[in-house]
Amino acid sequence: MRFGKIRTPYYRIVVTDSRKARNGLSIEEIGRYVPGQEPSIIQVNSERALYWLGVGAQPTEAVAALLKVTGDWQKFKGLPGTEGTLKFAPEKPKKIVAYEAAVKAAASEPAEGATTLKKKAQEKLAAKSAPAVVSEPETVAEVAEVPAEVVETEAAVETVVDVVETPAETPAEETPAE
Repeated sequence: MRFGKIRTPYYRIVVTDSRKARNGLSIEEIGRYVPGQEPSIIQVNSERALYWLGVGAQPTEAVAALLKVTGDWQKFKGLPGTEGTLKFAPEKPKKIVAYEAAVKAAASEPAEGATTLKKKAQEKLAAKSAPAVVSEPETVAEVAEVPAEVVETEAAVETVVDVVETPAETPAEETPAE
């Protein structure tokens, strides 16, 4: 029986009456064949295949070729080479092993400077790592220009308050004449 999409078929090896359609009613499913992989997947229930061959079932040419690859045809006929020529795919590595290797590789990478940051991102990083330095303002006008976010420590706040409370001295040139 053929199944699958247009260019990706897979087949079930079935025992059926020769008068039935290819994908019609079957008596028993004894295996499967997936030709789209390398090597192809061929799975046959040897015990049931030998039973049906023993009671007179005639395999099609394609099924006979598959039975020769698995070695079931040689067993039935009593020929040498009962081990067949079936190739097996190498075992895939487990996902947990690949995951652990990726975590180990990520942990060994350098934390700083592993990637290049854009200019704005570098500036933000530099601003976060360097603490803000507040210089003492000399005039009331400079005190008004200092934003509240910059004044972070209590000492800096006290300095700003002291400067505001002291009256601004007027220069000698602007002193009114008496």
